[in-house]
Amino acid sequence: MITSNKEIEKVKKEFLNDGLIIRKIKDKNSLNWIKSNFEILIKEELKKRNKKFPKNFDFFNEIHKLISINELNDFRLNIFKNINKLKNFRNYYYNVAKPYLGALVGDELVMQKKINLSIQFPQDKSSLLPIHADTWDGDSPYELVVWLPLVNCFKTKSMFMLSRRYNKEFEKLYKKNKSKNFNIYKTLKNKLKWLDVKFGDVLIFNLCLPHGNIVNKELETRWSMNCRFKNLFSPYADKKLGEFFTPLELKPITKIGMSYKFPDEE
Repeated sequence: MITSNKEIEKVKKEFLNDGLIIRKIKDKNSLNWIKSNFEILIKEELKKRNKKFPKNFDFFNEIHKLISINELNDFRLNIFKNINKLKNFRNYYYNVAKPYLGALVGDELVMQKKINLSIQFPQDKSSLLPIHADTWDGDSPYELVVWLPLVNCFKTKSMFMLSRRYNKEFEKLYKKNKSKNFNIYKTLKNKLKWLDVKFGDVLIFNLCLPHGNIVNKELETRWSMNCRFKNLFSPYADKKLGEFFTPLELKPITKIGMSYKFPDEE
C-alpha cells in the first residue's frame, strides 16, 4: 500500500500534471497469479490447435512464431473469454493497481466487467489503434484506465500518449481533420511520448488523453490488458453501472442506502 502522505501527494501531482503514472506493482502475488493463468490458457489453446512448442518456449514474447496473423484474432478472443471466466481474475487485476487507485479515485469504485486483452505481433497491421481519446467512444471523463503489460513494452512494442500541454494544438487539428486520425498522427509525431512500461509495472492514465499505437517494429509480441475504473458516484457516460461497470468494496452505509426503500414502495 501507499503508506506516506508524501508518496500519495506525489502520485496525485504527477497524474494531474502528466495525465498518467507508471509505478512498480506492490502486490507481486496478484501479478504472478495473472501471468501464470494466462500461460495455462495459452498452452491449452495451442494444444487445441495441435501446435507444438519447445520446453522453454516464451509464450508471450514469441507467440507469433506459433500463431499466424490470420489466426490471431480468434486466438486472442478465446484467451480473452477464458481469462475473464476465472473467478478471481478481476480481484487480482484490481489488486495490482489498488494502492494507486485509492490515491487517484477513492475507495468506493466501479470496475469494468470484462478486462480487455491486446496482442500485437511484430509487423502486424491488423491490430492498430489510430490516435484517439476514449471519451470519443462513450467513456466518461471521470474514468481512468489501468493498463497492465505481460511483457516489457518499449518503443513501437508499446503505445504512445500525447501530453496535456499539446491539448489546444490537438483540438485544432482534430476539428480540421475529424476522422483522419493518421494525418493528426503525422503532424504530432515528434510530440508523442512512447511509454516504457516493463513487466512488473502498471500504467494508469487519464483516458481523455489522445493515445494509440502503430505497427510493432520490434522483434517481440506485445501482450497487454486494459480496464476502466471510476468512482461509484461520479457521472457516467454511455457505459452504465450494471451494464458495463460493477461495484467494488462498497461501504456499509452505501449498501444500506442502495437497498433502502420508502415504506410506500414496499
